[in-house]
Amino acid sequence: MAACIRIAIDSMGGDFGLRTTLPAVLNSLDLYVHLHIVFVGDEQAISTSLADAGYSLSALPSRLTVHHASQVVTMDDKPTIALRKKSDSSMRIALDLLNAGEVDAVVSAGNTGALMAAGWYVLKTLPGIDRPAICTSMPLLEGCGYMLDLGANVDSSASQLHQFAIMGSALCQAVDGVSSPRVALLNIGSEAIKGNEQVKQAAKLLAADTGLNYQGFVEADVILNGNYDVLVCDGFVGNVALKACEGTSHHIAHLLKQELSQGWLAKLSAFFVLPLLKRFSKKLRAQQYNGASFLGLKGVVVKSHGNSSVESFSRAIEQALFEAEHNMIEVLEKQLAVVVD
Repeated sequence: MAACIRIAIDSMGGDFGLRTTLPAVLNSLDLYVHLHIVFVGDEQAISTSLADAGYSLSALPSRLTVHHASQVVTMDDKPTIALRKKSDSSMRIALDLLNAGEVDAVVSAGNTGALMAAGWYVLKTLPGIDRPAICTSMPLLEGCGYMLDLGANVDSSASQLHQFAIMGSALCQAVDGVSSPRVALLNIGSEAIKGNEQVKQAAKLLAADTGLNYQGFVEADVILNGNYDVLVCDGFVGNVALKACEGTSHHIAHLLKQELSQGWLAKLSAFFVLPLLKRFSKKLRAQQYNGASFLGLKGVVVKSHGNSSVESFSRAIEQALFEAEHNMIEVLEKQLAVVVD
């Protein structure tokens, strides 16, 4: 039987709070018998939500513990305010539990900036890492690939981009079992002369690192083609690229729905192509790829979308579970030790 994995959930974070987090937690507990959840948040609000789900604080589901928090970090809170004035928030307490070794991972759908600032302050970064990076999986033509940074660092030096590559490669090896992940740099062209100085210098560092399987530059128009396992960029570029991909998928889905509702012939056609469209939609759904890892922190921290559905928040819990099971922090430390030495 697998060892028990303990995950602290910021139950109050995100746009929907308990309406999303509680059902997702109950679903995850049913799926994974070795999972224990520490549900952090306002005890009274949690009690009410549990009652609606047919439970009570005095008779909690197996492997579910409630930890009271008197404050909530809102989506509008500035990171500095959340860090200085909300030390008893569900987000902060979850991170404190991780730092104390009382849990193995943290999942939150809360304020990204506040989670990054609090995570950096409470957990610190691994040796050899200047700044943590946000990393998530991307749906490719075959399987998925990892992309980082997606918004933690607006500007990144060549050295930091190199660090992102090492962390992304280690994640791919540990979670997906890829022995030599293909690493690429996102750039405005595939030629060596293209890009800003940071990207050019980063390319040299990645090419010289024998521990990386560096493939060269990748342009934005082939992000979803799958010619890489790990795609590296700074947080500004990565966030824009990710949002553009998500927006394009929603736009395509909207156009298809619109076209298939125009007249009786289109509606008849829709009847026959509906199974295909459902499979196509499933591949593009953001929920399926939800769960961004804060790589570089001394602990497993997974960020879920702020507007997460129950399905997508469950996926984020699953991501945290897998990273904890695969000892991601130890794997990253070993990889970084080789580079630092």
